[in-house]
Amino acid sequence: MLVSVVLAVAAAAANATASVLQRMAARREPEGGRLSIRILWDLARQPAWLGGITSILVGFALQVAALATGPILLIQPLLIVELAFTLVLSGLVFKSPLHGREWVAIGGMSAGVALLLVGLAPSGGSPYAASGARWMWGCVGTGLLVALLLASGHRARADGRAALLGVAVGTWFGFTAALVSGLTAAFAVGQGFQAWQTYALVVAGPAGFFLLQNALRAGRLVASQPGLTLSNPLVSVAWGIVVFGEEVRSGAWVVADLAGAVLVAACTVLLARSPLLQDSGDEGSRRRPETSMAKR
Repeated sequence: MLVSVVLAVAAAAANATASVLQRMAARREPEGGRLSIRILWDLARQPAWLGGITSILVGFALQVAALATGPILLIQPLLIVELAFTLVLSGLVFKSPLHGREWVAIGGMSAGVALLLVGLAPSGGSPYAASGARWMWGCVGTGLLVALLLASGHRARADGRAALLGVAVGTWFGFTAALVSGLTAAFAVGQGFQAWQTYALVVAGPAGFFLLQNALRAGRLVASQPGLTLSNPLVSVAWGIVVFGEEVRSGAWVVADLAGAVLVAACTVLLARSPLLQDSGDEGSRRRPETSMAKR
């Protein structure tokens, strides 16, 4: 289990690196518009963007390794610390020291994640043993939710659009993690290339990348980041319990779960409002365009 935790934290660090590098490149393009082939071509010619893509691939590989050695209810909540890593990395790269509020929020988020995982203490369950019907209803339900969020997001404007697209991307990432869990479980018994999850992931992975690029351009970090950060583990927890049959503690432990979730949510919002991160998208990007960044 310790190996799973280390791999998940390393994946969060790689994703944070990708976020900083991608937004450095994305800020050179007009914000608020939809992604196009021309914009992708422009981004692909920027070393920072290519470095971000490399970091995404490294992070994904680490996440796959973590999901292969631990339950989804353990791995996905740990990825929440990506936002804290992003803030620390931003401070180092752009030489902007963190203030007391940011450090308190980072500590609170870490404590919230720890409390949540201790309260849940996931055990049992298996993606490979989950019935076809459970997989089908999970896929249909998640797909409909993402479609609804995307449709609502593209009708909204400014921060409303960014918030809805952020939740859609986080939901899709949670679904992708479920597919990875199914894939690794199938490979563990020598059935990987016969599992439909393997081929579904070939479609879901690029689709998630495209959604992420749109979310990066949708609006301010303060609007998109909380939903993106929090919806991923929430969807993963739902998949773990409802589809994979993983068991969690009940009784008084539910209070610890709720307390941890509230603490994580509050600290996520606090970190998303950090001036250090907002400098990358608004006033700071106009002051120092050569060092602007943003966060998925």
